[in-house]
Amino acid sequence: MDYTIGVDLGTTSTKVVLFDKASKVIKTANHGYTLYRDEPDMAEEDLDEIFQAFTEGIIDVTKGLNFATDKLIAVSFSSAMHSLIAFDADWQPLTRVITWADTRAVNYTEELKNNGLGKEIYAKTGTPIHPMAPLSKLLWLKNEKPDIYKQAAHYLGIKEYIFHRLFGDNKMDISIASGTGLFNIFELDWDAQALAVTGVKKEQLPQPVEPYEIARNLDPEYAKFIGIPADTAFVYGAGDGPLSNLGVNAIQPGVAAVTIGTSGAIRVVSNKPVIDPKGRTFTYALDKDYWVVGGPVNNGGDVFRWAKNNLFDAEDSTAKLLHMDTYDLLTSIAAKVPAGADGLLFHPYLGGERAPIWDANARGSFFGLTHEHTRAHMVRAVLEGIIFNIYMVSLALEEVVGDLHNIQATGGFARSPLWRQMAADIFEQPVTVPEAFESGALAATVVAKKALGIMDRLEDIEELVGQSNTYTPNPENYNVYRELVPIFIRLSRQLQTEYANIANFQRKYNNTNKD
Repeated sequence: MDYTIGVDLGTTSTKVVLFDKASKVIKTANHGYTLYRDEPDMAEEDLDEIFQAFTEGIIDVTKGLNFATDKLIAVSFSSAMHSLIAFDADWQPLTRVITWADTRAVNYTEELKNNGLGKEIYAKTGTPIHPMAPLSKLLWLKNEKPDIYKQAAHYLGIKEYIFHRLFGDNKMDISIASGTGLFNIFELDWDAQALAVTGVKKEQLPQPVEPYEIARNLDPEYAKFIGIPADTAFVYGAGDGPLSNLGVNAIQPGVAAVTIGTSGAIRVVSNKPVIDPKGRTFTYALDKDYWVVGGPVNNGGDVFRWAKNNLFDAEDSTAKLLHMDTYDLLTSIAAKVPAGADGLLFHPYLGGERAPIWDANARGSFFGLTHEHTRAHMVRAVLEGIIFNIYMVSLALEEVVGDLHNIQATGGFARSPLWRQMAADIFEQPVTVPEAFESGALAATVVAKKALGIMDRLEDIEELVGQSNTYTPNPENYNVYRELVPIFIRLSRQLQTEYANIANFQRKYNNTNKD
């Protein structure tokens, strides 16, 4: 039997999925790791923890295979974007993994926005000016960690680190590169102006390659440890956002993929790079022929987790007694509250925000609280606030790429009937949930099969996605949301004038309390 493996390198865990020849899921493994937040605005990961999660996942899913008769055709990758790791000349790490969620570069981001350089760089790179991007992170290292900056001879992301450790490679696929803020998406090479601004030289960055790049001849010690043949093809794959669109078959015009996991995004595919004159959307490569245009949000399932952990201790205990999932219990509670939560709005900006406001200082808030509101209203408002925010991104996206006519949903929220219906009602569009939940890993294996000549076209994934469930808008609910959405949008703009003030206050007193 022939098998492929899709590896999904995420922000808080790595998922490894074994597929058979027909792309059916045979086995999955998911190993988590810590997101270190040792100081305000920090969000880092440990390299060894991630590498261990990757290797343990491979070991888990290949256990029981007999490589005398079974063949592992390829291992291919979907990876979280925007990570940065500095290495010295001997390839010793000088930092942990600085993730997309790290916003310590906020001051240098604001400088780029204010001096006009940010707009010029965005027009060539397609990456919005935000602390998430390695562009800003490098400026932060240069100014606040000069010893590390001066020692740094190489910069990689987390997937590139895994390939370097396994094969000694120093390459980066153009999908990941297109999210660095350093890569010219029209020339498909590192951008001279972005490099000049950061002071980083081209030779300090990996060689850009296609997502179809193949590495072979695995280090024999790692091959023995992991338990797979050393000649197994390792395919670079692409960024998790572009692959998520592919994985739910959202690569046709007007078909948007909405993903809500820890964070979230809405994306559509274009046959060429498209730049938003207002700088609100990103443009990342899937490959040279497919470009994903969209907007990412910081605040997705992690906001629901915050609500569960901080507002619903009693329900958490009840769910355990009933052998229920706490999130299922909370969504059942939220379902009993009318659409619109009786006028309670929640802005979900607990971790700053990327699209649509691109403000790392943004902070969350409930608005409209009265004596009549209960915790049930609050959980409903939290769930609606996450969707409202992504809907705001879609409005900007339509200005850039045209009308959307269908939503393909993926991520943890796609498992919740309430959230699916909520999205259909707020967007006033059909929301389709493909059967293939492991969309990122599946898409990675499709890239591998195209790289190896087994599949001719990425569009052939349509045959692999499986049956879908579609949720249609409920007029009674979307009439309510039509009234609330404008208030939500206006309020987010009005609060922006005070986000920096409250964020600076928090940083000041958080630092004081730690001294």
